[in-house]
Amino acid sequence: MKAVNLTSKVSGQNNPSARMKPLGSCLLSVLLIFMLSVSKPENAAAQDKNQVVRIAKLVIDSAQLANYMAALKEHAETAVRVEPGVLTLYAVAEKNNPTHITVFEIYADAAAYQAHLQTPHFKKYKSTTKDMVKSLELVETAPIVLAAKPQL
Repeated sequence: MKAVNLTSKVSGQNNPSARMKPLGSCLLSVLLIFMLSVSKPENAAAQDKNQVVRIAKLVIDSAQLANYMAALKEHAETAVRVEPGVLTLYAVAEKNNPTHITVFEIYADAAAYQAHLQTPHFKKYKSTTKDMVKSLELVETAPIVLAAKPQL
């Protein structure tokens, strides 16, 4: 997996050998990207207990991928900018299968997550993308380590 610019065009090419890649390798890549991407304040250990960390795995209709990416970009940037409880929203696409999107979500706590679901920008994202998303799997997680270099 690699991070993608959500406004760029995505190649429709598929690499047949990439589909044979072991699942463990893909999951390890996701975990490493996630662990290296999350910024934390110095007293993070106490705050981690209350955080809600989720992974959303989506498959997008290839004919609507560019529109989906634009809607996702608008939603994520707005949520992080205007919602204090939305700590992280990272979206990545599989390099050899760009219709497979993974979103890493970190919320300050359960109340922040519930508040996020009620925002106008989240509701707009859901209504805009409802016919673009072929499948959605939400994975609840229990964070083990969320480490990153502090932002400068």
